[in-house]
Amino acid sequence: MHTVRIPGARLALLASSVIMAFSLAGCGSFNPHPAAPSVVDTPDTLYKIGALDTLNVVVWRNPDLSSSVNVRPDGRISIPLVENVPAAGKQPEELARDIEKILTKFIRDPSVTVIVSSFQGVSTEQIRIVGEAAKPQAVPFRQNLTLLDVMIQTGGLTDFADGNGAVLVRGSEQGKQYSIRLKDLLKRGDISANVPVKPGDIIIVPQSWF
Repeated sequence: MHTVRIPGARLALLASSVIMAFSLAGCGSFNPHPAAPSVVDTPDTLYKIGALDTLNVVVWRNPDLSSSVNVRPDGRISIPLVENVPAAGKQPEELARDIEKILTKFIRDPSVTVIVSSFQGVSTEQIRIVGEAAKPQAVPFRQNLTLLDVMIQTGGLTDFADGNGAVLVRGSEQGKQYSIRLKDLLKRGDISANVPVKPGDIIIVPQSWF
């Protein structure tokens, strides 16, 4: 089974960064961190299947073996003749080849296509937003995703948010913290406050004390 794990040391570092960011950012709009970069290096990333994704598995010329299936929380799927196949962390074509290998025991020259119809993605690549967002949640990463995209999906800020005191914790940079200006972006329409996000980012929106 192929699973995606965050090393213990890195997880502890991210957790401490989140706690520190809450304590610092919650004191008002003053933000001691450097501004989030307006340009980031995000190479083209092929999508990896995540737990709770919905997959359409099509076996050519064998409709009785084709099915729509949810990836279980353990990261595996089961379809006719194929049980408990690891899916999470694999690209769709990788999973298709794995299923073909198993089906060769039952049919000649199977041809399988795996289509992702509902996306969650692997947990380490999701963008998480916590605190005073209208709908705190984990957002699947997609190419060219920006802060504005994430905030639209999470419904913006609550009335109690200190938007300009928000902090972005970048997991790909060992938990480095950046300031982000969510109030300027969402309430004032300042597009200069929009910045790209990277897989594994955490966005923390503190409560305003005033």
